[in-house]
Amino acid sequence: MIFFIVVGVLMAGYGTAYIASEDVRYLTRAGMEETRILQSRRPIADLVRNPATKPELRSQLQLVLDTRDYAAQLGLAAKQTYTTYSDVGRDTLLLNLSAAPKDCICPYTWKYPIVGRIPYKGFFDVAAGKREAVRLAARGYDVYLRPAAAFSTLGWFNDPLLSTALTEDSVELAALVFHEIAHNSLYVRSATPFNESFAQLVAYRAAEHFFRARGDSIASQRAADRWHDEIVLGEYYDSLVSRLNRLYDSHPSPETLDSGRSAAGAWARAQLEGPIGSQLKTFRIGRLAERPVNNARLVGARIYRTRLDLFDRWYDAHGQDVGKSVAALRDLVGDTEGDSALGRLARAVGDSVRAGVDSTAGK
Repeated sequence: MIFFIVVGVLMAGYGTAYIASEDVRYLTRAGMEETRILQSRRPIADLVRNPATKPELRSQLQLVLDTRDYAAQLGLAAKQTYTTYSDVGRDTLLLNLSAAPKDCICPYTWKYPIVGRIPYKGFFDVAAGKREAVRLAARGYDVYLRPAAAFSTLGWFNDPLLSTALTEDSVELAALVFHEIAHNSLYVRSATPFNESFAQLVAYRAAEHFFRARGDSIASQRAADRWHDEIVLGEYYDSLVSRLNRLYDSHPSPETLDSGRSAAGAWARAQLEGPIGSQLKTFRIGRLAERPVNNARLVGARIYRTRLDLFDRWYDAHGQDVGKSVAALRDLVGDTEGDSALGRLARAVGDSVRAGVDSTAGK
């Protein structure tokens, strides 16, 4: 996940700007939190060597270092990402907010320096995130507020591993490291679905190779199976969105809109409990099938699952070599922005973009 921190030097007039501007208060809080995180960093190598470090934490941190080393061997831009560790002292560090109109799967976007338009906004201040969600809901938007375990500053800072990102699942922990390092290696401005879907490819394909190289065939297969599930879920979300788009394109009355969304929700539940669920190897449906249609939630889910088949075909075309695939993709997309990156990838593998997420359209 990308969460770019802008730390401005606010000189004359700072106090007035802070009181008057929600944006200034937001950026100030973000800058303060980033500073606090950076100040609390401790070298992971020191923690691994320290006999006072709990065995479970030492094992997790050693896996992070090993994953980082492997990422560098693949030619990814590991830089100093995850060479340090920060205990944030709470379960949730950051909340991400997504929003979309009830009659269109069109993400509300926020514009930032460097990274362009992003279809979510991160909040270190939980209360501020909830206020923004309430404000957008009052304007008629579907909203989705969710915790984020990690974020990337694209190498602008030496991102530490956060305590909120730790998990006992070795495959998911390794995948997280590969995912965030992938953002250092390739980033396309205003193309969040492309960036996150690309990082998902790197996450699970690199994890598959990493564990195989360590002689852990079980973990390697689990990483491959998880990538399989991501592709299956991506196709499921494409089908659901296509069904909803047909409803929305008909410009329904409020009553028809509500009934149509309910019908789409019933179809989605049947798919998850039937043909889609039967294809999944690692993912548990759980309460997912019970969720009503929420366009903002769909935007959030699809950010990480946009045409994963294209990325996988690109990977196959480059000898199933993660390093070569990343280097070639970086050359392919060049200085593109927005959806043009996905279009260029589609043409390169002989396909066309269908049911894509508009990463740049917004309010």
